[in-house]
Amino acid sequence: MTYLSPLAYLLGIEGAALLRGLREGSADRPFVEARIAEIRALLDVPALEEEAEVVPAGAISTAEVYETWAPTYDEPGNGMIDIEQPLVRRILDGLPVGTALDAACGTGRHGAYLAELGHRVIGVDQSAAMLERAARRLPDVAFHEAGLDAIPLPDDSVDTVVCGLALAHVPDLAPVLAEFARVLRPGGHLVISDPHLLLSYLRPTLPRRSGPNGRASILVEHHRPLSAYLAAALPLGFQVRHCAEPGRPPGVTVPYTLSTEMSWDLLRWCPEAAAAAHDNSPVVVIWHFQLDGGPAQA
Repeated sequence: MTYLSPLAYLLGIEGAALLRGLREGSADRPFVEARIAEIRALLDVPALEEEAEVVPAGAISTAEVYETWAPTYDEPGNGMIDIEQPLVRRILDGLPVGTALDAACGTGRHGAYLAELGHRVIGVDQSAAMLERAARRLPDVAFHEAGLDAIPLPDDSVDTVVCGLALAHVPDLAPVLAEFARVLRPGGHLVISDPHLLLSYLRPTLPRRSGPNGRASILVEHHRPLSAYLAAALPLGFQVRHCAEPGRPPGVTVPYTLSTEMSWDLLRWCPEAAAAAHDNSPVVVIWHFQLDGGPAQA
């Protein structure tokens, strides 16, 4: 059980801003005094503590969340996609055209780009709601409802695997990356994006509400250090071709609201501290791996 207190979250943001300013040398006296004054002001807002609630984790599933997200997932304003997608596409632009698997394809956003590049695309996802939208978007693509640890494709059947913003929902990377290695041909390419571990500290997972009683629960997610991806990938014969950790550019506000009393709209209470804590902090990690056995990619 997690005690979710809006006041505690805002105090944490103030603290993160102060610690980052101290580390980077940007915490001059006016900045520090402003943070202290803001903390005192926040402590005098009773509603911030009155809205706290105790919430369990794991009473809501990934499938439930994505069924809710499906209609709006690709709409403008999804800040994580806005940061992730251009860098993933830049990697895909440099890969040989062939057969590509969009793993955890969602609504097919990466699959659509792969198709534009000339790849024969296959999509796999566990969410029926997401697959329905992907099929409408890409009527000529074969889609499969399946988990990433049991991909319904033969060995050595694809040249590229793309997995976008999905592995945080997987409890164990090893069997998933083993499946990617199995379906890839020797020398094939794996492009992964995932929410960054540091983001999970600045924006911890908030509760969603579902069911007839509108129960609140925290979706269990698995945020990992970079070493975890390497530990799973390298023994399978993957070699690192590229890694990036892009963050939110300074001055860019990323809206992110959920169906709960506590949301990221809280950051309006401390915009300067929020900017100091978030600006240029990594939002996603993007990996480009190549499987042993083929010509090296420059």
